[in-house]
Amino acid sequence: MISNEQAISSANLTTNIHLESLHHVPHSNWAYPYDKDTFHLRVRTKKQNVERVYALTGDKYDWETYNHEYEMRKIGTDRLFDYWQTTVKPDHRRFSYAFRFHTGEETVWMTENGIFTDEPEAPNGFYDWPYIHEIDIFQAPEWAKSAVFYQIMPERFANGDTSNDPDDVAPWGDKPTRENFFGGDLQGIIDHLDYLEDLGITAIYLTPIFEAATNHKYDTTDYMKVDPHFGDTELLKKLVDEAHSKGIRIVLDAVFNHIGSNSPQFKDVIEKGEHSKYADWFHINEFPVQLKEDKPNYDAFGFFAEMPKLNTANPETREYLLNIAEYWLKELGMDGWRLDVANEIDHRFWKEFRARIKAINPDAYIIGENWNDSLRWLHGDQFDSVMNYPLSERLIEFMKSDDMDAQTFSEYISSLLMRYPQQANEVLFNLLASHDTARLLTQLGGDKRKLKLAVAFLLTFTGTPCIYYGDEIGLEGENDPDCRKCMIWEEERQDRDLHQTYKQLIRLRKEYPVLRTGEFGFLQNNSQERPLIYERYDAENHCTVWMNPSGEPTTLAQKLEGSWKDALTGESAKADNGEIRLELKPFSFRILIKE
Repeated sequence: MISNEQAISSANLTTNIHLESLHHVPHSNWAYPYDKDTFHLRVRTKKQNVERVYALTGDKYDWETYNHEYEMRKIGTDRLFDYWQTTVKPDHRRFSYAFRFHTGEETVWMTENGIFTDEPEAPNGFYDWPYIHEIDIFQAPEWAKSAVFYQIMPERFANGDTSNDPDDVAPWGDKPTRENFFGGDLQGIIDHLDYLEDLGITAIYLTPIFEAATNHKYDTTDYMKVDPHFGDTELLKKLVDEAHSKGIRIVLDAVFNHIGSNSPQFKDVIEKGEHSKYADWFHINEFPVQLKEDKPNYDAFGFFAEMPKLNTANPETREYLLNIAEYWLKELGMDGWRLDVANEIDHRFWKEFRARIKAINPDAYIIGENWNDSLRWLHGDQFDSVMNYPLSERLIEFMKSDDMDAQTFSEYISSLLMRYPQQANEVLFNLLASHDTARLLTQLGGDKRKLKLAVAFLLTFTGTPCIYYGDEIGLEGENDPDCRKCMIWEEERQDRDLHQTYKQLIRLRKEYPVLRTGEFGFLQNNSQERPLIYERYDAENHCTVWMNPSGEPTTLAQKLEGSWKDALTGESAKADNGEIRLELKPFSFRILIKE
């Protein structure tokens, strides 16, 4: 056996393999069980520095009988590193492992004890996974892998019942402000479920529907009451039931980071100060609560005085909110929760939240509103998914200008895919716009061709896609409040060509399972060029997507075996000497399916 001291000395020997770039972390997104029988191993090397990588695995109790060698596959590359992965099926649900790297005639081993240029004695000092416990595996709802979501702000989608309109309701379609109301409600959503079904939508994410003073409803006053301008509990039940009858699931917005300043709890604090029984429900810095230099002297969402932050570490507050989450899940039979400002709430709360929600419905889909790297929430003990804003930022940046080449874009995407285990990537909540961003068409300078390219990527990429209401018919708008315009229902005012593109791409995603659950990889992504080709594949099927996000026509060529057809037109794509060549107009795409 080679000691740690020998490993360090050995690692300092001259080698062309960049040892400082070798990286692996056990019990993380670099080493995790995918299911009860399958384990994924990942490792990092310097970009274009290592030619081959092998995972050496075996049973620590009988290495001689049970040992296997797996050649690892390069699954991604970013600006600095290559990423490798392999699938391990251990003989007894436990295994030890190490890595071997090859470049030319040079070989290097890496174990938990260090890096070696001489082969270490197995399994001494190897990484170890003691046992794959099924109960510990991150498991997201299977249905989320195949879902196509549609985000709705009820106040702006459709007015199905004018009798519950707020006072001084503005004419439908007027310019939105932070204060005005248009009368949208739950009945309006029910009235247009056929439209969503025809589009191909299989799940709806509703922004808050509980009683609140504002048009956006993120300042809850009563979690137990549907806002009367939207309807009542019976109407909400009807929406869930009718949506379910059409194969459409419903996810509601849980606003538990903060509550409205008009809520009974915070009003009691305003009135009674430190003697209020709710004083510890909030993060009050001093009494009485007040504004100082236009900022509250209590913690709030941002610095919005009307949204005081809840103290979820307080047992009473925590139990109150968890009871709310349980109540509506039981009462409605809906399909999950989207968690507002989720990264500003303590992890202990979310762990208990998950346990109690999954006890009611194991298939409930839990989505956190996190805008950054969210690995800490995606270990299987808190969220199923997060809103994948990093993807939308990079994709829109790539589509809207010529400043980013295909190689840089692919490096960004590869880096994002390495953040999380595969089962998390498969259900990440992928969106291109929302009530918190400018409209997609506006972000892309009003260029419908670029929007179609972005949507084609969204609907052929791994993860769970979500469409913001109205993007599919060409709604435009700058940031809040302009992005929260009323839906347009007159077909003559809708962009029906754009609508048809969305509908076709959704149909393809539903028709071909490989677009939902297949592996993802880039086939062509050259430096200083914009066009690219990527693939989705599994054991039975293969799909390639060809994109030209440039203003010039181009011809792309790719070596592909077998017969292929255009998934949208049905036209055959003939290979010449094992190579397919496609002409692409500016800002266009083609999707090929292997026959």
